[in-house]
Amino acid sequence: MTQTNVEQRFGACEIRSLNNNKICLSHRTLSTQYLSHFPMPKITFIGAGSTVFAKNLLGDILSYPELADSVIGLYDIDLERLRTTEIVAHRIAQALGAHPTVLASTDRRTALDGADYVITMFQVGGYRPSTVIDFDIPRKYGLRQTIADTLGIGGIMRGLRTIPVLLDVVADMEALCPDALLLNYVNPMAMLCWAMSRASDIRTVGLCHSVQGTAKDLAADLGIPADEINYLCAGINHMAFYLRFEHNGRDLYPALKEVGEAGSYGARYKGLPDHVRYEMLRRTGYFVTESSEHFSEYVPWFIKRDRPDLIERYEIPLDEYIERCELQINLWEYQKSLYEKGEAPITVERSHEYGSGIIHSMETGEPRVVYGNVANHGLIDNLPQGCCVEVPCLVDKNGIQPTKIGSLPPHLAALMRTNINVQELTVEAALMGKREHIYHAAMLDPHTAAELDLDQIWHLVDDLIEAHGDWLPEFQ
Repeated sequence: MTQTNVEQRFGACEIRSLNNNKICLSHRTLSTQYLSHFPMPKITFIGAGSTVFAKNLLGDILSYPELADSVIGLYDIDLERLRTTEIVAHRIAQALGAHPTVLASTDRRTALDGADYVITMFQVGGYRPSTVIDFDIPRKYGLRQTIADTLGIGGIMRGLRTIPVLLDVVADMEALCPDALLLNYVNPMAMLCWAMSRASDIRTVGLCHSVQGTAKDLAADLGIPADEINYLCAGINHMAFYLRFEHNGRDLYPALKEVGEAGSYGARYKGLPDHVRYEMLRRTGYFVTESSEHFSEYVPWFIKRDRPDLIERYEIPLDEYIERCELQINLWEYQKSLYEKGEAPITVERSHEYGSGIIHSMETGEPRVVYGNVANHGLIDNLPQGCCVEVPCLVDKNGIQPTKIGSLPPHLAALMRTNINVQELTVEAALMGKREHIYHAAMLDPHTAAELDLDQIWHLVDDLIEAHGDWLPEFQ
C-alpha cells in the first residue's frame, strides 16, 4: 500500500514513514475506519523488537490460510529493532504467499487500537542493565542462579519491574480493545498473570512451551513418536507435573523410571543432561515440565555454595542465562544485517508455541487443547484460589476454557505452594506498593532462604532495589 493510497483511503489519518518502504498509521479512529475494510483479525505484538521470537510466531500465524490476510500490528520502543521485525514480517508473508496488512508503530495505543489479539513478548530493563544486575549483586552474597526469570531473587525483581508495564498495557486494552484476548509470553509467567487477573477483567492466558516441549523430550528418551504420547499435566508454570503419561493406554512411568535409573536419557539444551528432573522423578514419582537448569533454582536442594559436588553431580549450569544472552546479542548483530540486506534466508517451520493455534481456533471454531496459565478459580482444589495455574484448556469460538483438575497429589501441591508463596508476595508488593513484601518474598524463596540469613536477605533486597533505580520507581 503506497502512501498516496493510504491518504486517499484514510483522509486525515496521520501517516508516519518508518523508512522509504514502511508506513505507520496512527489515528485514534483507525480501528473503525480501517479495520472495517478487513474482516480478518488484528493481531498486535507488544515487544515486536524480539525479532527471532516474533518471526516464529508470525510464521505460525500466517501459515494458516484462514489467518494469512490478518492485520499484524507491531509495536516496540526500539525503532531500529522494530524496523527489522517489519522487514522480516514482509519476507515471511512473501515466502508463504500470505497477504497480511502490517502496521508498525512506536506508539503503543496506536498498535492496540482495535486489536482482537494482543501478544506480549518483552523484557523490561533488558539484558543490560537489569538482567546483569539480577545476577551480579546476588553473586556478591554467594547466591548463584541459572536463569533467574521465574523465581528466586532474580524472578522477584523481574516481576516487580514487569508488572507495572503489563498493567499499563491492559489499561490501554480496556480503553482501545476491551474484548481482545491477551496472550502473554513474558516471564515470570505466574506472577504476571496473577497480577493481571487481580487488576483487570481483560481476558488473559499465559503461554509457555515447557509442557509440550518436555513431552517431546520424554518421548525421545523412550524411543516413541511424540505424536503417539497421551498425557495429562497440571500445576503452576515451570512446576507442573505429568499426572498421566501414556502410549496406547500403557502407563509410561515405569519405563521412564528405568530410563532414569540407567541414566540413558538424552541431553537437552546446550548438551546438558537432565539429571535434576530425573532425580525429582525418583523422589516424587512424577516428572516435572521445566528444564533441570530451571528447576534447580526453584528448590533448596541442588545449588549450594558450599557443595560444589552437587553442582558437578547434577551438571548445573550456573549463570547460564548470562552466557546465553551474550551469545544471542552477538548473533543478533550478525543476523540483523543479513535480514535487512535480504541476505538471510527465510524458512518457515511451524513451532510448538500455542499462540497461533489459539487464534486459529477462536477464529474458525476448530477445537484444540492447549496448556494455558490461568487464574485458579476452582481448577486445582489444593492450591490457593486465585493463584495462576497451568492446566489443559479447550479452545474454540468460545475462547479459553480451562479444565478442572481437582486435587493434585499432596506432596506435589505442597512443593508448588513453596513457589506460590513467593509469587503471591511479589504480586502483593507490586500491586500495593509495599516494599516490606519484597523482603518477605525473598525470605520465603526456597533457594534464597537456603543460602542466606535474614540480614543478608534484607541487605540484598536493598542493594537490588537501589541498583535498579528508575526501573523500580515506586520503591525508591
